[in-house]
Amino acid sequence: MKIDGETRSARKDREIIQAATAAFISKGYDGTSMEEIATKAGASKQTVYKHFTDKETLFGEVVLSTASQVNDIIESVTTLLSEAIFMEGGLQQLARRLIAVLMDEELLKLRRLIIANADRMPQLGRAWYEKGFERMLASTASCFQKLTNRGLIQTGDPYLAASHLFGMLLWIPMNEAMFTGSNRRSKAELERHADASVEAFLAVYGVQPK
Repeated sequence: MKIDGETRSARKDREIIQAATAAFISKGYDGTSMEEIATKAGASKQTVYKHFTDKETLFGEVVLSTASQVNDIIESVTTLLSEAIFMEGGLQQLARRLIAVLMDEELLKLRRLIIANADRMPQLGRAWYEKGFERMLASTASCFQKLTNRGLIQTGDPYLAASHLFGMLLWIPMNEAMFTGSNRRSKAELERHADASVEAFLAVYGVQPK
């Protein structure tokens, strides 16, 4: 798929990263070779090395690319959470989107890979957290500050409030998926969990009608 304005080099980068993502998720870091990635990307191994110095560098690009994509999705949703949308159940929709994105099967597998390689590539795990979860928390906290300013919720510390929402949303389903090897919950189950988390969140941070 071509992207308007994308250079040939950028397109090849993207194709290699997409091929590498599929390979790493399928076979793990150690089980994946640069030759296999080249084959999946429809390129020569020399081309892959020209764009990415080594396998560790390419794995880093895969991880950071995924973190940025996830954050961009969340940021776009929180930016659109206006007063009218909030009053119409917008926070529930935000929570449902959060849990759907973060419980994606491929993202869970990549998360396991990052954790499995955290000892030998600690800088990569740190970067993924900073560009992924930390930025998502900041985006949500900024949204909560705006909602607080409009008198729709009450948060003395919007960042802490965002942490509480993420914690309720992800603690059980995320750990269950990480330890059992897959997300066994249906979309409906995850949505019920998201709705219950928002209900609990608003019991603490919501503004009671006068």
